[in-house]
Amino acid sequence: MRARIQSLCVVLGLTGALLAAQAPAGAPADRWPQFRGSSSLAGTSATTLPDALKVLWTYNAGGPIESSAAIVEGTVYVGSVTGELHALQLADGTRKWTYKAAEEGIGESSPAVAGGLVYFGDLGGTVHAVDAASGKAAWTFKTGGEVKSSPVVTGDRVIVGSYDAHLYALGAKDGKLLWKVQTDGYVHGTPAVVDGVAYIAGCDEILRAIRVSDGKEIFNTSAGAYTGASPVIADGRAYFGTYENEVLAVDLTSRKILWRYKHPDRSFPFHSSAALSGGRLFVGGRDRMVHAIDAKSGKGAWTFMTRARIDSSPVVAGNRVYVGGSEGKLFVLDAGSGKSVFEFEAGAPITASPALAAGRLVIGSQDGNLFCLG
Repeated sequence: MRARIQSLCVVLGLTGALLAAQAPAGAPADRWPQFRGSSSLAGTSATTLPDALKVLWTYNAGGPIESSAAIVEGTVYVGSVTGELHALQLADGTRKWTYKAAEEGIGESSPAVAGGLVYFGDLGGTVHAVDAASGKAAWTFKTGGEVKSSPVVTGDRVIVGSYDAHLYALGAKDGKLLWKVQTDGYVHGTPAVVDGVAYIAGCDEILRAIRVSDGKEIFNTSAGAYTGASPVIADGRAYFGTYENEVLAVDLTSRKILWRYKHPDRSFPFHSSAALSGGRLFVGGRDRMVHAIDAKSGKGAWTFMTRARIDSSPVVAGNRVYVGGSEGKLFVLDAGSGKSVFEFEAGAPITASPALAAGRLVIGSQDGNLFCLG
């Protein structure tokens, strides 16, 4: 009997391990604290949204919104090209405060919220930490180039890239430089941080693994292509798209490319960062399509055609895929079939990515409007 119980425990343990590997940690139902929802950059949320969304409120930020929102404790934080970080009530869109960051503006760097502070970068090259309650500056750190990478907070440090070709680790409380690692190109994407290691796939065509504790590079391997997307890390693999019109799966142990996905008829770059859910990757392409790819084999499952390129990064909640399009629509797709189940006309291109929390979806557009749907 004991042997049978032990065998059952082993089986259950292995099954649990496999399930954990197939389902990287995503955002919980009540918050969306950073770009892609979690440090693995899974792009998933545990919240539930209605099948037919309706606009609950709108807010105009005064200029294009290229970054994605963060949602923590009932507050929405989002940056705009006007150089301002806005804090709004999730319930009704009422403004709590506005923080002026830089004349150069805030681009794709999306805020990360942790420990009562909001972290983000601006196009002037400065990383900011702002008090989440009051909107007052806590500290700033100047890099040597634009910051379009979104910060990731892990433990007592903030990891963020810069166009000065460095990845930085800063003290979360004081902004002091802990270490920096030089690459051979712009660090545009956001680092994925899993088990104490930061992974970046950059403009130097290299996937790097860097230890968070001391900045030591554990390995680097060629991706063979310029990469603007951020990697999602799960099951010992990194998944990301490239400007050579491919999506790659890289084994983090062997450092080898396991598969390459390329659409058979259309060759366009992938700037969008992939979401991983249910054994599938979901990613937008500049070929105007949303692609669903089997994560194990790299074979295409389905594509959904739109009228303009998709730089927005999809988010998955339940069996729905949510993604913005440059034609000015938010698309809601069935994750299994790729069929459209709902579309929302925003009136201007959407390059930002959705943020999901508490049964609501928040996304900004290029005309400065921030929409909350639920």
